[in-house]
Amino acid sequence: MNKPTRLSCLAAGALAVAVASAPVAAQAEQFINILTGGTGGVYYPLGVALSKIYAEKMKDVKPSVQSTKASVENLNLLQQGKGEIAFTLGDSLADAWAGNPEVGFKAKLGKLRTVAAIYPNYVQIAALKSSGIKTLADLKGKRMSVGAPKSGTELNARAIMKAAGMSYKDLGKVEYLPFNESVELMKNRQLDATLISAGLGVSAIRDLCASVECVIVEVPKAVVEKMGTPYQAASIPGGTYNGNDKDVPAVAIPNYLVTRDNLSEQVVYEMTKTLFDNLSAMQAAHAAAKAIKLDAAGKNPPVPLHPGAAKFYKEKGVM
Repeated sequence: MNKPTRLSCLAAGALAVAVASAPVAAQAEQFINILTGGTGGVYYPLGVALSKIYAEKMKDVKPSVQSTKASVENLNLLQQGKGEIAFTLGDSLADAWAGNPEVGFKAKLGKLRTVAAIYPNYVQIAALKSSGIKTLADLKGKRMSVGAPKSGTELNARAIMKAAGMSYKDLGKVEYLPFNESVELMKNRQLDATLISAGLGVSAIRDLCASVECVIVEVPKAVVEKMGTPYQAASIPGGTYNGNDKDVPAVAIPNYLVTRDNLSEQVVYEMTKTLFDNLSAMQAAHAAAKAIKLDAAGKNPPVPLHPGAAKFYKEKGVM
């Protein structure tokens, strides 16, 4: 049996060092893909802000932002392991946890875990003033966009129409379009109205009302009550959009940030902590983030909290 040479010993030693260091290199960066929504909504700018915060404040992470069709797509992507944190509407989250096939969930999405309740979405219906639309009943026979197919916005549209005793069949034409595309068609007088579920001051409606005379359509409290949980009666303050100076009754629904169960406790803890330590940067990105409150973030989620998020809320005494 040949004795090992000095050269072979050195080579073996170098190989051992390389093997030992390989796992460290592989673990050096944690990818955080942030699933948002269309660029004309609120999820996207907040996702961009969150990405910047994570890049600046968290060690060894590589964040990215993905524009999607929002809630339903985001939750399905998370279940498939194709994202680390996502924005979603509360009703979509509850439907995903239950596995409601009617809204795009073929089975229960059991890997979902809540990170935080954030700001409320307002279901906002904007109509051209020239269309004569002032009430929900006035939508009959009109051309309206209801959001991307089976998006959180489109599910909200169905819920409002049903509570108002109407359906898509009552409309003259239904378009399933993202926010910005809907607004462009309205500017060109090819649509009469659009329903957008987003934070107050959403850029798409601001753009619309700055370009043409528009009306924010009332959703009466009686209609909201028929919609049931988790929908809540709310009000769009006067002055939120150009030409609409009076408060308008509306419907709101909470938004959530969610993750998946197989992301480590430490990573989710750091993501949660970094978010709440840097809320001012989120608020600078969009006014809707001013409604994000630490004391409400971990309470009564539709899906269980991730242990990493729960650890942070326990530390803060707000569980």
